[in-house]
Amino acid sequence: MIYSKEVEMMCPVAKGAKHEPAPIPEEGKWVYSKEIKDISGFTHGVGWCAPQQGACKLSLNVKEGIIEEALIETIGCSGMTHSAAMAAEILQGKTILEALNTDLVCDAINTAMRELFLQIVYGRTQSAFSDDGLVVGAGLEDLGKGLRSQVGTMYATKAKGVRYLEMAEGYVTGIALDADNEVIGYQFVSLGKMTDFIKNGDDPTTAWEKAKGQYGRVADAVKIIDPRKE
Repeated sequence: MIYSKEVEMMCPVAKGAKHEPAPIPEEGKWVYSKEIKDISGFTHGVGWCAPQQGACKLSLNVKEGIIEEALIETIGCSGMTHSAAMAAEILQGKTILEALNTDLVCDAINTAMRELFLQIVYGRTQSAFSDDGLVVGAGLEDLGKGLRSQVGTMYATKAKGVRYLEMAEGYVTGIALDADNEVIGYQFVSLGKMTDFIKNGDDPTTAWEKAKGQYGRVADAVKIIDPRKE
């Protein structure tokens, strides 16, 4: 350690009370975090790129400072999906400090990592008061049985009104309208289920029919329109 001449000339003054860091809630315990290995928790965060044309939802499961599980979901530019693939390889196994200081390829993913780092080190995690936290694999629960991101895509114009394109249930194939041309329901196909049916031996037409569903008062519709063509 190198000290300046001014410091060397100073007389020593003893330190009085020892002020510990404030305890933070981690996986059902109150922890005095002093090192990265003291940090555990499961949480989500959202990041965005500089031009704000895309966003990333990042979920991390951290045990004793190490990222044991990472779920990366992106929406926006096509390059983000490839960046997410690289980030998924990069993140697991790193400490949260390493991950914070690693280029995760995409601005949005880097920003999400920064936001998650702040949540985790301050104890603002989803698992803060859960004994022993969440098991590795809990991130997949966000995706549901089809293991697909839940996406909502809606489009509207003043001239022509609203178009539902994608709901949590799946790809919207039809919008149900009443006599006043107001939306009263929608039809959809779950692409995840359809793909699974095909993988299990169904032909595409059968899989399409089995994966279809509807929500709302579709049976009362005066007409059903294709939101992408009509």
